[in-house]
Amino acid sequence: MPRKSDARAKAIATAERLFCTSGYAATGLARILEESGAPKGSFYFHFPRGKAELAEEVIEAYRARTTALFRVLVERAKGDPRAFVTSLAQGIAGEMERSGWSMGCVAMALAQEVAPADAALTDALERVFAEWARIMAEGIRRPDEVSTAAEVQTRALALLAALEGARVIARTMRSREPFEAVVHQFRCSGLIPRV
Repeated sequence: MPRKSDARAKAIATAERLFCTSGYAATGLARILEESGAPKGSFYFHFPRGKAELAEEVIEAYRARTTALFRVLVERAKGDPRAFVTSLAQGIAGEMERSGWSMGCVAMALAQEVAPADAALTDALERVFAEWARIMAEGIRRPDEVSTAAEVQTRALALLAALEGARVIARTMRSREPFEAVVHQFRCSGLIPRV
């Protein structure tokens, strides 16, 4: 019985890490192959369009993983917007801290380098950010919310933008403080209503 290869999964995981830490343009295929241990022939079998197709797969894998985590946080918050925002910010901060502040958001890293020049990658990234904003809207909407869906979606987009900005600043400060500031500001400004 032939052995199942994990070359595809390793290439995706390695590319995600390298895109986050080194950037898309600075990460060559040779480095991805070397660090993932994937044979070149296997790489092109899984990603016939090369690096661009690999980046699309990285975005999809990251979207699936983060979306699942965000939905868990929505469920755990049980309609408490403050609990949702706090746990979301603390989760992102903790993930960054565990990586020694080297890992950020691969979607943001790719967006900074490829959007809008690469239409396919830009569209994939737009879908990720839109999905996150929809989930965040669920997390910050109280059961008795009187705001319109559009108002809640605008607040969710502001939260997403604040958290993505906090990632950049936290990485340079090597501190959770930017995430704490986001939570504090959203609580104090009334953008996250009390339950």
